[in-house]
Amino acid sequence: MNLALFDFDGTITTKEMLPAFVHSAVPPVRLRLGRMLLAPWIAGYKFGWVSGISVREKIARVGFRGMREADYLTAGDRFAREALPMVLRPEAMARIAWHKDRGDMVVIVSGGFDVYLSHWCRAHGLELICSKLEVADGVLTGRYDGAQCVREAKPRRVRERYALEAYDAVYAYGDTPEDFALLEIADHRWYRGEPMM
Repeated sequence: MNLALFDFDGTITTKEMLPAFVHSAVPPVRLRLGRMLLAPWIAGYKFGWVSGISVREKIARVGFRGMREADYLTAGDRFAREALPMVLRPEAMARIAWHKDRGDMVVIVSGGFDVYLSHWCRAHGLELICSKLEVADGVLTGRYDGAQCVREAKPRRVRERYALEAYDAVYAYGDTPEDFALLEIADHRWYRGEPMM
């Protein structure tokens, strides 16, 4: 059996889905406030002055702090059912099906939130390693629950859950330089739909 590791945003989907989820889940008044508060951070990110990790932390704090967990869960379920099917790459879904037909273990390894990815992965019979937001007493704190599942955290978390040497081969699929650390642990690497030499 092989192990197949797929990034989600941009690899399986046609675009980054975290901003879309934020826009669908966060109330309009808070979105408008967030745009004003976060404008300098987002501009800094676009110019390469601010890391994606920092921007995502700020977005989580401004967007989700104080939200009821029940509302958050409802938003995640709705997003998985209504938004994600519209942005899937047919070639990526075909590759996932190819691995599943061979009996491989297929794992989504994403910086996206479990609140929507868990529903999507369950519906497709896939394993999941991803980011999660912290909840206390039924309310989101606006902080990540542990480290974001990005960059070097991706292979670290894969190794924590799976013994790579137990598989005949490891495949990995990504689409941005943030996925390079994940691709490094694979025997067969695919970047932006093409095999890497």
